[in-house]
Amino acid sequence: MATTQKLLTFSLLLDHHHPTLSFPSFLSSKPHNHKLSSKFSPVAFNATRALYTHSSTSHKLFTPPIIVSRPSSSFLQMGPHEACSSREITVKSSVSESGGTSTLSQTVFGIAHLIISLGIILATDKILKKAFVAAAIRFPSALFGMFCIFSILVILDSTVPAAATGLMNFFEPALIFIQRWLPLFYVPSLVVLPLSVRDIPAASGIKICLIIVGGWLATLCVAGYTAIAVRKMVNTEMTDAEPMAKPPPFSTIEVWSWTGIFLISFVTALLYPTILGTSARTCLPFLLASTVLGYMVGSGLPSDVKKVFHPIICCAVSADLAALAFGYFSRSGLDPVLGCYLTKASSNPGAGDVLMGFLGSVILSFAFSMFKQRKLVKRHAAEIFTSVIFSTIFSLYSTALVGRLLGLESSLTISILPRCITVALALSIVSLFEGTNSSLTAAAVVVTGLVGANFVQATLDKLRFHDPIARGIATASSAHGLGTAALSSKEPEALPFCAIAYALNGIFGSLLCSVPAVRQSLLAVVG
Repeated sequence: MATTQKLLTFSLLLDHHHPTLSFPSFLSSKPHNHKLSSKFSPVAFNATRALYTHSSTSHKLFTPPIIVSRPSSSFLQMGPHEACSSREITVKSSVSESGGTSTLSQTVFGIAHLIISLGIILATDKILKKAFVAAAIRFPSALFGMFCIFSILVILDSTVPAAATGLMNFFEPALIFIQRWLPLFYVPSLVVLPLSVRDIPAASGIKICLIIVGGWLATLCVAGYTAIAVRKMVNTEMTDAEPMAKPPPFSTIEVWSWTGIFLISFVTALLYPTILGTSARTCLPFLLASTVLGYMVGSGLPSDVKKVFHPIICCAVSADLAALAFGYFSRSGLDPVLGCYLTKASSNPGAGDVLMGFLGSVILSFAFSMFKQRKLVKRHAAEIFTSVIFSTIFSLYSTALVGRLLGLESSLTISILPRCITVALALSIVSLFEGTNSSLTAAAVVVTGLVGANFVQATLDKLRFHDPIARGIATASSAHGLGTAALSSKEPEALPFCAIAYALNGIFGSLLCSVPAVRQSLLAVVG
């Protein structure tokens, strides 16, 4: 599975560094001038194409070619004007080739930088996970790694600031990569949702939906009003936050590349069902490509359409349609193909396993985000920490209580307890309990985020939350990453507070549920 993730990473990152770079434009030069004498044939010489370009001016070149390896008669026979032009052409061509070489080297270096930095984060997550499993430690390994990275950055910043800055710059490409593809890591739970909810009664499904929607609104109110109350008490003046890098948009070459991967791998899987050893591995390329293509298409939709048809929904629908088509043409049906999408077996991974394998790296990236905004966290610590702590406790215990009042099965109630916490940490939290449905957990988290992404801004306006701090904290505390992305795209001033609350909400929820007494109290409330 680690090898598959490396292949996926390399496939995704090429256009990440230079998304607008196309191979034809990169390799080609300026158009040739066909008015030149036929003796000027294209050869592997630096100045040849520059000669063609320059010849379109009023300067007239002699018919005999310029032989650079023998700078004798041809050059001496030129007049002063032609000789000057030749020198200018040579200089321009040298500069042009130097610029092209520099661009190529920068591109190669950027891709190598991204591979190394992202590889280190992924390897760190895998090593920590194996170590915690071997030691039978139930605390989330990625969360421990995040604290270690953050501590190292803080120590370096106080002792050798240049080293901390260098470390941040080194991992910047990996962090932008994770931010760019983050929604994809949430999708697998939605893709296999038909399998996850099959055994859940319709009445229980309705109760879960009520808890998700009502719980989102209640958590939003608690976080927002708490932030406003603390803001009035401390009355801290707002300052500008550290700028946050935005990932580049998707390019046309990326869309066509993934389309080609999808078509080729889909046909290959139909003709040779076990060409890669197992059905899951054989279906992995086209299911992964369909997921990525759905996200690209959904991201390019108009903003009004996104309110109804979010990119994550488009992503899940795209993957399900691909699975349905393959099941129809192969006569295997939908269920086996969805089973291949998310196998939960490291020895036989599917497309969903590869995507969810990046969730640990998302948690590790929180360390860099919090360190970058450390001054803002320190300045507004009272508002941020108070709101996050109150909203997290409220979200966990209110979900448990309402589930009991509605008569929802205890196993289902526990599965949706961390509905307001990001998927990566929500799965770690439910793993601390027995008899939970992790697929339902991930689906509940994603649906909560989708509700927040579609309605958060209008709801904040109705509640008259005008303070950027309150709006950011309330959004992230109730709808985690998806709500954060939706609000920050229209209100960039709230983004830093969204990012901080988004990370701290999951961190505090994980720490809280790691305490046995807290878990026992939640189980007692659930009944």
